[in-house]
Amino acid sequence: MTIQWFPGHMAKARREVSEKLKLVDIIFELVDARLPLSSRNPMIDQVINQKPRLLILNKQDMADESETRKWLAYFDERGHKAVAINSLEGKGLQVVTKAAQELLAEKWARMKAKGMKPRAIRAMIVGIPNVGKSTLINRLAKKNIAKTGNTPGVTKAQQWIKVGKELELLDTPGILWPKFEDQEVGFKLALTGAIKDTVTNMEDLAVYGLRFLSIHYPERMQERYGLEFVHEELVDTFDHIGKLRRVFGQGGEIDYDQVAELIVRDIRSQHLGKLTFDFVAEQVEKENMEL
Repeated sequence: MTIQWFPGHMAKARREVSEKLKLVDIIFELVDARLPLSSRNPMIDQVINQKPRLLILNKQDMADESETRKWLAYFDERGHKAVAINSLEGKGLQVVTKAAQELLAEKWARMKAKGMKPRAIRAMIVGIPNVGKSTLINRLAKKNIAKTGNTPGVTKAQQWIKVGKELELLDTPGILWPKFEDQEVGFKLALTGAIKDTVTNMEDLAVYGLRFLSIHYPERMQERYGLEFVHEELVDTFDHIGKLRRVFGQGGEIDYDQVAELIVRDIRSQHLGKLTFDFVAEQVEKENMEL
C-alpha cells in the first residue's frame, strides 16, 4: 500500500510557518509518543533551521512507558531537549514552560543585560495532523480556544493564544510531507490516525498491525485474539478473528472489511494495551549500520 497525502492547505501552512519564524523565540515540535521518530516531519528541520526547539512527546498515556523513557534519553544524548506529556488529561504540562525557559535562559540573560524588560516567551507549535496541538494549547490556556478533533486537519489557520504571563503560543495547521520514502512510516502514521482513513486501505493496515504485534507484542495478540502468529494465508487469520469476535455479514460469512476495521480500532483504542511503534534499539542499530 502506497500512502500519498499532501492537501493544498498543507503546502500553504508550510509557507506560513517559514514566514512567521521571525516572530517567535522557540519552536514546540509536537510528536506522538507512540512513534517519536515516524511522527517527526523531516521538512520541519528544513523550515525552522537553527531556531531553538523543544521536542514534546504527546499522548504518553497511550505509549509503552519503558520505550518512552528510552526515547527521552535518546534525544537527550543527541542534544535535543525533550519532554513527555498527556495533553488530553493535562498531565506533565508544567514541564513544557519550564523546559522552554531553560532553553532560552541565555537569550533572556542577554536581553536583560541590554536593559530590555522581560516578556512572555513566544512559541510556535508545529507537528503533523492529529498529534494533539490544539488540545495542548487549550490545556495550557485553560480554556477552549483552539479547535480540536480526533481527525486530521482540524486546524486550518494560524492563531496566537496567550498562556498566562509566561507564554504566547502560535498554533499552526498540521503539516504532512508530500511523500513517505519509507512506506512503513506511512503505515505507522495511518495506524495511529495521523492520516485520514479515506486514503488508506483498511485491510492492508490491519495486516500490518497484526504483523507488528506478532513481532513486538505477541503476548497482547495472544490475549486479545488467541493468535500465536499471523498465518501466511491471511484469510485464515481474518477467519479466526472474525469467528472469535462474531463479525459476520449477510449469509453468515465472515465480513473481512469489518474484521479489518475491528483490528485497527482495537489498536487505536488501546484494547491491546499501550503500544509504541518506534523502538530506540532498532533506530540505534540502523544508525550504526549507516556509519
